Amino acid sequence: MLPDKYKELSDEQAITLIQDAKDKLKDKVMILAHHYQRDEVVRFADEVGDSLFLSMKAVKSTAPYIIFCGVMFMAETADIVTENKTVILPDLEAGCPMADMASISQVEQAWEELEKIENVNDYIPITYINSTAETKAFCGRNNGLVCTSANAEKIIKWAFDQGKKIFFFPDEHLSSNIAHKLGIDEVQIWERGEENGGLSENQIKSARILVWNGYCPVHIRFKEETIDQLREQNPNIKILVHPEVPRKLADKADLMGSTGFIVKTIEQAEPGSEWAIGTEIHLVNRLAKQHPDKNIQLIGGPQCMCSHMDRISPQHLLWVLENLEKDEVVNQITVEEDTKKSALLALDRMFELS
Repeated sequence: MLPDKYKELSDEQAITLIQDAKDKLKDKVMILAHHYQRDEVVRFADEVGDSLFLSMKAVKSTAPYIIFCGVMFMAETADIVTENKTVILPDLEAGCPMADMASISQVEQAWEELEKIENVNDYIPITYINSTAETKAFCGRNNGLVCTSANAEKIIKWAFDQGKKIFFFPDEHLSSNIAHKLGIDEVQIWERGEENGGLSENQIKSARILVWNGYCPVHIRFKEETIDQLREQNPNIKILVHPEVPRKLADKADLMGSTGFIVKTIEQAEPGSEWAIGTEIHLVNRLAKQHPDKNIQLIGGPQCMCSHMDRISPQHLLWVLENLEKDEVVNQITVEEDTKKSALLALDRMFELS
């Protein structure tokens, strides 16, 4: 819990003290910030990007301390892929609702139920990187792998090319959008917590991909009618969305891609071009500030914010930095060794294909 003395600081006071602490620590610490973090935190980041990009930066860093300004699964991933580094999450309450929608107990139960109906050797389990360390480890133990929003299409296509079926979790929309893009119609939604996913044996056997019914609470908030209204008001506007949005909304978009794709698309867009973007509000607002020569707006309203990402405040960042000045660590993220080894197998299989 954040001590009271930090809670009492204004953002401005904390920001001044953060810079002092960072200057004193110098090369002992690397601060990583996800695209969805608030600007008051991003300003101090040594690297800004998506979760896997940041974990790879942690691997290459010579700093013994990695402060990951993101959410729990991101810090876990950084701990999995690094050696001899201390990974810190400034607020342990910064979780991911999507990741929590596929607990290891639910996934293992679903796999056991599937095994009674099908030969699970015919399946490749694929977990989105937005998942717990235990879920990644499950894929490692069962000849599966991890994917990101950037490489999901490549990895799902690879699995189909092996003549395999896919069991994909936890995001229904990413997997369904990619399957549709690849022309795969034999998709069934596995309802978490329901016996056999709420599916009949025939539905399971006829499916080429079983997709878990998890979702990102931010990306399901965008509305199709908002896109219709935007196009009516401005026929020249381009609609750019993240693949975690529901399928009907993705079908209305001009372009769909990962956070990295969204950033690159806007960077390369023509001056004067007009964009409506369907992803987290902090990133959209930052892009609008960084590219004043383009008209950039959010699809939707201010409710399209990741409240878990927003938990990482300047006060939390200051707290962990000042403790490091005293050679004390708070909020270290440590993945259990067996889980780490199995999860790394799943990640390594992804790296081999990426």
